[in-house]
Amino acid sequence: MPADKPPVGQSAPDLEIVGNQVTIHPSAVTGGEPHDDEITERNLVRHMARFRENPFDFLREVSLYMSGTGWRAYDDVIGQPIFYSGFTDRMKSRILASTLLQGKVKELAATRLAVEEKEGLLDIQPGPVDRKRTHRRSEIESHLREVVDSMLDSMICKMESKRFIRGAYYLCTQLLTRAYHQGIHVSSEEVLRLRSVAEEAARKKQSIVFLPCHKSHVDYVSLQLICYRLGIGLPVVVAGENLNIPMLGPFLQHAGAMWIRRSFGNDPLYNTVVQAYIDTMLQQGFNFECFIEGGRSRTGKLLSPKFGILSFILDSVISGRVEDTIICPVSTQYDKVIETESYISELLGQPKRKENLADLLSSSSVLSLKLGRVDVRFHEPWSLKEFIAQQLTRLPEQIDANGGRTLSYDDRGRVLRSLGYRVLSDINDVSVMMPTALVGTVLLTLRGRGVGKGELVRRVEWLCERVRAKGGRVAHFYRYPTEVVVERALEVLGPQIVGEITGLVEPTFHAVDRFQLSFYRNMMIHLFITEALVSTAMYTRIKQGGGPSYQRMSYGDLVNQVSFLSQLFRGEFIFPPEGLATNLEKTLRGLERDNVITVSRDTSGVPLFVELSDAERQCGRENYDFYCFLIWPFIEASWLGSVSLLGLTPPLNGPKDVWIDLNKAQNNAQLLGKTLYHQGDLSYFEAVNKETLKNSYQRFAEEGIVHVAKSKESKASSVRLAPEWIPERDAETGKLVPRGRLWDFTELIAQSRREGKNRRDGATVSSRVMRMSDLVGRKLFEDAASPSPVEEVDVSMRQMRRKAIAPAKL
Repeated sequence: MPADKPPVGQSAPDLEIVGNQVTIHPSAVTGGEPHDDEITERNLVRHMARFRENPFDFLREVSLYMSGTGWRAYDDVIGQPIFYSGFTDRMKSRILASTLLQGKVKELAATRLAVEEKEGLLDIQPGPVDRKRTHRRSEIESHLREVVDSMLDSMICKMESKRFIRGAYYLCTQLLTRAYHQGIHVSSEEVLRLRSVAEEAARKKQSIVFLPCHKSHVDYVSLQLICYRLGIGLPVVVAGENLNIPMLGPFLQHAGAMWIRRSFGNDPLYNTVVQAYIDTMLQQGFNFECFIEGGRSRTGKLLSPKFGILSFILDSVISGRVEDTIICPVSTQYDKVIETESYISELLGQPKRKENLADLLSSSSVLSLKLGRVDVRFHEPWSLKEFIAQQLTRLPEQIDANGGRTLSYDDRGRVLRSLGYRVLSDINDVSVMMPTALVGTVLLTLRGRGVGKGELVRRVEWLCERVRAKGGRVAHFYRYPTEVVVERALEVLGPQIVGEITGLVEPTFHAVDRFQLSFYRNMMIHLFITEALVSTAMYTRIKQGGGPSYQRMSYGDLVNQVSFLSQLFRGEFIFPPEGLATNLEKTLRGLERDNVITVSRDTSGVPLFVELSDAERQCGRENYDFYCFLIWPFIEASWLGSVSLLGLTPPLNGPKDVWIDLNKAQNNAQLLGKTLYHQGDLSYFEAVNKETLKNSYQRFAEEGIVHVAKSKESKASSVRLAPEWIPERDAETGKLVPRGRLWDFTELIAQSRREGKNRRDGATVSSRVMRMSDLVGRKLFEDAASPSPVEEVDVSMRQMRRKAIAPAKL
C-alpha cells in the first residue's frame, strides 16, 4: 500500500480525551475512497504516570482521582442516579416489592402447603385447621423471603461509593494501558450518537442494554472505562459466579457486577429472582450489560447466541412489565488477546483452570505486555419494542380469551432466536479488522512453509481491499505504509507465534503456532464465509485435476454442495439473512467481478456452469485458494467428527442400546484426530479443536444422526447412533463395512476436504482410518456401564423446532 495513496476512507473520526479536553481526530479505521486529511493515532485513555518514572506526577494523578477533580468526579452522569450510599438497599426493596416475585413466593408456599396437608403434617397442634393452615403458609412464605434475601445479597451489584469507583477507574486504567500500550480507540460519531441516545433514554427512564461480543476478560473493563470517561451511567454487568473469587469478587460487585449461577437448574425461585431483578433495572432505567455469546470465545469468531439472560430481557418487554428498552450491540477487537495461550490449552483438551486473581493479573506477565490496542465500536442502538412488533407481524395471529394476542412457546422461541442473531449480525457489521488479524489470516492462507516480507505486504494490501469491498473496516493504517503496519503486527504477535528466518535474500516469516494464530484469522472469517463455501464446493471438481473442461462444475452440483455445507455449518457461522438463492447469486457475481471465476449462463441469464477464470489460473489460484484455506480447518473438524461416529458402532455380538458418555466420546474424537494428524490423514491440527468438535456433535444431533440423552440424576449426557445410521459390520470379521448412510455422509463432507499427498490412496476414509476409529470406539464400549434409565431428548421434535426457528442458511 503506497505511502502517497493513503487508504483512509470517510469513516467517522476517532475521539481523544485527555484531561478535560475532548478532541476529534481523523478516523483510525479505513474504508471507502481515500482523502488527504492529516492522520494521527490517538487513544481514548492516555498513559498514566508511574511512580518510578515520575513520582510527583504519579502522586498528583492519584490526588486528582481521589478528590474527584473535574470529569473524575463522575457527578453529571447521563442516566439514573448510581454510586450513592443506600443504593443497594433501595434496589433490594424494589425487587422484593415486585409483583412477579411476591406471586412466585405465594405460589411456592401454596404448593408446599398442599404437599404437607396431603401428607398429614399440618395436624401437629390443636386448633382450627384453617388457622393452622394460615399460620403454616405464613411460616413458609417467611422462610422463602429469607432465601430470596440471601440470593439477592450474593447477586445484586453494590454501586455505593463514588470514591471507590474513581479509584477503580484509576486502577483499571493503569493496568489496561500497561498491557495495551496503544490504549482504547472508539469512533467519535458512534460515541456522540450513543450519548444522544443515552440522554433520550434517561428522559424516558429507559435502559440501554449493551450486548458485546466476548473474547477476553478485558471486554467488560474497557466498556466500563468508556462509559465512565464519557459520563454515561455504568451498566450493571451480568457475570458468572466463577469470577466471584476472594478480593476480585467484592471489587467487581461494587463496580457493577451482578453475580448469577452458571446454571439455574430446576430452581423456579432463583429464576424468578433473576427475572424480578432484571425487570426492576429495566423499569427504573438503569443501563445493563450481558455478553450475547455467554462465555468467552476461545476460537476468535463469534459463537452462537446464548438465550438465557436475553430471554429474561425479552420477557420483560413482551409481558408489558417494561415499556421498552434500547439494544446496543458492541464489538470489541484486540491486536492481541491476553488469554489465547490458555484458550489453546483448553481447546486441546486440558481441563479449564479455576479462576483466581493471581492468574488473571499474571497472564503472560500482563503488567508488562505491549499488546497493541483495543478497538471498541458501537452499533446504532435500536428499540427492542419495535423489533418485537416487527417480528410479530411475521407470525400468525393468536388471540387469547380476552381478545389480546398470545405467543406460543415456539413463536416466542423464533422471536428470541431472531433477536440473538440480529445482535450477532450487528456486531459483525461494526467489527474492525485489526492488523494482527490481517497478518495472521495471510500467513494461514498461503501455500508453502513461509512467506517473504514483500509478498506478505502485498497480500495484506490485497486483503485490506477485499475487506473494504465486503463492507468491512480495517484498523489504524493512517498514512503509514503497509510495511510499517505489518511490522507492528508482527511485533505484537511475537516470535512465539510468528517466526522470522534471517540471513536469506529477504526476511521470511512463518507460522510457529498455527493453532494460536488461527484465533486471529477467525476474527474475519465471517466476511468471506459465502465465498469460502462456494470455493470449497467447487473444489470437489478442481481437486480431480486435468484441464479446465474437467474442472468445470455444473450449477446444479454447485448448489447441492453449497446447500449441504451451509447446513453443516449452520451453527458455526453467521450467514447473511437473504437466503440460499440470493446469497449464492451475489457471491458468484462478486467472484466473477473479481475475476476469480467464470460463470457460463444461458440467454436468460440462468447459470449453467462455474469454473476458475483464466486469470486466476495464471496467478496460481492464489485468490481462490485464500477462500478455501479459510474454511478447510472447519471442514476437517466436521469430517473428523463424522469419522469418530463410526467408532460408536456397537460391537458385533454386543448389546445395541448402549449409551456412551458424551464427554468421553468427544475426548476420544480428539484423540483420534491427534493420531490422524500425526499420521498424515488430517491436514490441520486445529481440526482437533474441542469447541468445533462439540459444535459438530450438536449438528449431528439436530440432524438425527445421533441421539443425545441426559441423566435425570446428574448433568451428564450420553450419546448413541440412531438405529438407521448405524454402519454394518462384516458378519465374520466384525470389521466395519464402508457403506451406509453414515459412510455416505462422511464422504460428502470429505469431497470438500483439502487433498493432501498422504491421502491419495483410494477412498477418502481409508480402511486404516476406519480401523483406527473402530479401535478408539471399542474402548468406549468397554468403559460404558449397562444401559441405565435416562431421559432421552426427543430428537425429531427438537430437530423440527430448531429448523423452524434457525437463522437462514447460505
